[in-house]
Amino acid sequence: MTDLHVSDDTTIRALLEQRAREHGDRTYCLWEDRAITFGGLDETVNRLANGLANLGVGAGDRVAAMLPSHPDHVYTVFAIAKLGAVWVPINVHLKGKSLEFIIAHAAPRAIIADAAYRGALVPALENVRDDRSDSAPQLVIWRGGGEGRRFEEIVARASSASPPGSSKAGDVVAIGYTSGTTGMPKGVLVTDKMLRTCATGAAFAADIRSGDVMLMWEAINHIGGSQVLIIPLLRDAKIALLERFSASRFWNQARRYGATQIHYLGGVLQILMKQPPSPEDRNHNVRIAWGGGCTPEIWRSFEERFGVVIREVYGMTECSSLTTVNVAAKVGSVGTPLPYFDVRILDEEGRPLPSGQLGEIVVRERVPGVITAGYFRNDEATHAALPGDGWFHTGDLGSYDEEGFYYFKGRKKDSVRRRGENISAWEVERVVNEHPGVEESALVGVKTDVGEDDLKIFIKPVPTRPRLDPAEFVRWCEERMPYFQVPRYVAFINEFEKTPSQRIKKEQLPRSTDDCWDREAHIRTHP
Repeated sequence: MTDLHVSDDTTIRALLEQRAREHGDRTYCLWEDRAITFGGLDETVNRLANGLANLGVGAGDRVAAMLPSHPDHVYTVFAIAKLGAVWVPINVHLKGKSLEFIIAHAAPRAIIADAAYRGALVPALENVRDDRSDSAPQLVIWRGGGEGRRFEEIVARASSASPPGSSKAGDVVAIGYTSGTTGMPKGVLVTDKMLRTCATGAAFAADIRSGDVMLMWEAINHIGGSQVLIIPLLRDAKIALLERFSASRFWNQARRYGATQIHYLGGVLQILMKQPPSPEDRNHNVRIAWGGGCTPEIWRSFEERFGVVIREVYGMTECSSLTTVNVAAKVGSVGTPLPYFDVRILDEEGRPLPSGQLGEIVVRERVPGVITAGYFRNDEATHAALPGDGWFHTGDLGSYDEEGFYYFKGRKKDSVRRRGENISAWEVERVVNEHPGVEESALVGVKTDVGEDDLKIFIKPVPTRPRLDPAEFVRWCEERMPYFQVPRYVAFINEFEKTPSQRIKKEQLPRSTDDCWDREAHIRTHP
């Protein structure tokens, strides 16, 4: 079993330097046709760190990174850590007000960005500078061409010697802006110890063994990706880094790199299941699929089709990524707490609930320092999540059974009240996603004349199947869910805008009802 010891104070910098010193010729990461060794990784990280130091970046400075999944992003993360600076990852898909908010709120000392995002970043920097001159970054470093300071030149000209700077396990090394369903993002304070704990829990969930290869498609700016970067520093394993998730190429990529683990988030497994069956479905080395978002309906069918074992987990950035892990193959469950956490289910008054009852999931640390101290420059959000009772209040709904296995039931705020019933969007979506013609879906509430919401479902159809008929789809829903969960409005969409964790950005979905099929209008015209 993977070591789950997280109580020591070894830092990420110390782990990287030890690997480079003792196993410099071993492969850390596979990227396209390249193999990056620990020695090569450490040398490039040192050059970048020294280059940043030469520009005045030092311990405690915030450095934002708006970079794609690429080795240069990996070097950036470790270089910032070596300096004792604070990494502020930025989703590369952000633009406009969302991008401006993070820049203004984090007020980074420097930004390292890919030239491909210049069109979104430059106007955002100008607007932030106009609004709040104190929050504009002093340094902008461009990767991949263009005017200004060049990432490649900074790395080439700097020394490969060990850079200045240091950090302790309790120091903040990252501010991760989480993507909630409501309100502006909150900047989670992530310490060196938390990030190492993230990797420890992920290695356990993925059942990492000597020689394993992790297929990493997740965005590095999300905790699901950044935690994987640390695993080879803790275990004898390597990463196969992909630029992005592609359902059509996924298993070919797994075969190419000899991957033994795959990670999933959101609806990734459902999307893979909707791909046409192939004789090659089991022709790979993947042993474990681990992550969050596997519904009970596809659990066994995914395992049988692709020949892998599902390990469902639950967690969030604020609690070192993973809180519970299901290693017992109990379908539908997110498992039992990791040994450095306690978990409870509370009612609306904060009282513990017995097994089988739905309530809020709360988490308490058994090892100091594995839960965030709060949110950057947001005392209100910090107090709401950490009210002083010793528990972190997740805002998630769940329950547990008589054997102590936990079940995730969605976000408290991602619900709609309709006809006197509180409806979990997650409950409706997981049924809708089982329809053979549906690739993904998202449920939102829309206003009605009677004071409560009605239900609008957005559907991304499976492109290889005939166009879905809304009336037939609703009849299918009526056979599989309570009447109050059946959507009234049906809208089709080509692509969903998503967060790095593959959650659909519901706040971007229109609440209008004149652009979609209406169940009640259909009933009136087809009695």
